[in-house]
Amino acid sequence: QQFNLFVLKNEQDEYEQEGIKWSFISFPDNQDALDLIWKKGYGILNILDDQCRAPGTTDKTFANDLYQKLTGKPRFEANFRQVGARQFGVFHYAGLVEYETDGFVEKNRDELPKEASDLLLSSSS
Repeated sequence: QQFNLFVLKNEQDEYEQEGIKWSFISFPDNQDALDLIWKKGYGILNILDDQCRAPGTTDKTFANDLYQKLTGKPRFEANFRQVGARQFGVFHYAGLVEYETDGFVEKNRDELPKEASDLLLSSSS
């Protein structure tokens, strides 16, 4: 959204102010897609972080949490086929992109390697 505002819209405004001949370029407002991904409280990445902090969570619990919290939100898709395969879709400005939840939780955990944890725990200061 910042890119659209500061690059595209501001350039178009500047062209108008300077009287430069140009053709209008329409660009989509994708704030709802950004909210779906980032918004605190219900964004996909927020849900993933919550899952990674809770004990005993898996990719399946992550997927189920997504389906429960995001079904019906603009730009989110989880049809019967996707739910069965633990996938979901996000309608980005260029169209639908499907994601598989396999590996999401493990890849997002910010755990130190056991050796590093042991070293820190054995230090005295």
